[in-house]
Amino acid sequence: MSFSAFGDKFTRHTGITRLMEDMGEGLRTPGAVMLGGGNPAQIPEMNAYFQQLLQEMQQDGSLTEALCNYDGPRGKSTLLVSLARLLRDELGWEVSPQNIALTNGSQSAFFYLFNLYAGRRADGSRKRVLFPLAPEYLGYADAGLDEELFVSVRPDIEMLPHGQFKYHVDFEHLHITDDIGLVCVSRPTNPTGNVITDEELMKLDVLAQQHDVPLLIDNAYGVPFPGIIFSEARPLWNPNIILCMSLSKLGLPGTRCGIVIADEKIINAISNMNGIISLAPGSIGPAIAHQMIQRGDLLRLSETVIRPFYQQRVNETIALIRRYLPEDRCLIHKPEGAIFLWLWFKDLPITTEVLYQRLKKRGVLMVPGHFFFPGLEHEWPHTHQCMRMNYVPDSDIIEKGIAILAGEIAKAHREG
Repeated sequence: MSFSAFGDKFTRHTGITRLMEDMGEGLRTPGAVMLGGGNPAQIPEMNAYFQQLLQEMQQDGSLTEALCNYDGPRGKSTLLVSLARLLRDELGWEVSPQNIALTNGSQSAFFYLFNLYAGRRADGSRKRVLFPLAPEYLGYADAGLDEELFVSVRPDIEMLPHGQFKYHVDFEHLHITDDIGLVCVSRPTNPTGNVITDEELMKLDVLAQQHDVPLLIDNAYGVPFPGIIFSEARPLWNPNIILCMSLSKLGLPGTRCGIVIADEKIINAISNMNGIISLAPGSIGPAIAHQMIQRGDLLRLSETVIRPFYQQRVNETIALIRRYLPEDRCLIHKPEGAIFLWLWFKDLPITTEVLYQRLKKRGVLMVPGHFFFPGLEHEWPHTHQCMRMNYVPDSDIIEKGIAILAGEIAKAHREG
């Protein structure tokens, strides 16, 4: 028995598969220190809110209605209407319900959109997805039906005080060539916590429009919700922008609800793909989000509960890192958002893949950096010097992991 070309490609072991396997294995292993996966925090106030809301939805029948009925292929119409109104009222965007579609998680949306705009065309030509700032999200790397679907550009690196640094778009070396079908950037960025500046985002938008290609912005952690962003950043949308959002980082990853805001032509395409692949998106997450909007809670909780929780947690984690790892051993990307820290072990005598394997043997799970550079044209040592660390767990668990990490780094330096 053999698979098709599609089967061969999508049954290969990949970085995102390993990450999810590590997460599942770690959750089953007592004492494992889970600093690798992307599961959001269990914020007590948010959990209590969701429990109360679901009880009220059960009592008024809206939960049963969501469970027992299909929605249309664009997703739950009540959420499309209430979200469009929220975006118009809060941000002034000219958005209607026809500009919004839901998907079964953002990962599904990226798969749809990458293959909608890149790959082989009917005329025989090929288009690719351009990431203007690597490193980028691990989950993008294997989402193309065609091979070599992605191309990325190395960043400019700005060194900052206190052992921190920041990536910037290198516009001098950024070229949107004829074979680019889509430009994609995440803001804030998984894995680094980087937030490209308003100026950088506007430049990317202008370049994309000049070359008649869409600009896809992955806003899974951004504003207006869930608001896990610690720097000044103005949200941006126009008909040439495809904005992807999610309910996961509100604390609802199990609902698998992605949100696409785009031109009506793109939304119609997403709707058609939803219908073919999954009939319709799931209903529970959209029903919860609609209730949160109606009650005025979605933006309120993002601003007053979710953002402060993560900002405090990231500050505590940086203090722990510095207790065990000085600046000459570990540089930290400036944390501007998302739920990760990006660590740069500039002079480490082993690769971070080797470090990952050593940590895993000691029950600590992190993610080596080389997975986060899809489509980079030339080998770059920097890709093997970085690791992504989730700062969500409780501080005692994080400290245990950091102590083991520091010990393995010291051992690697001793061994040379």
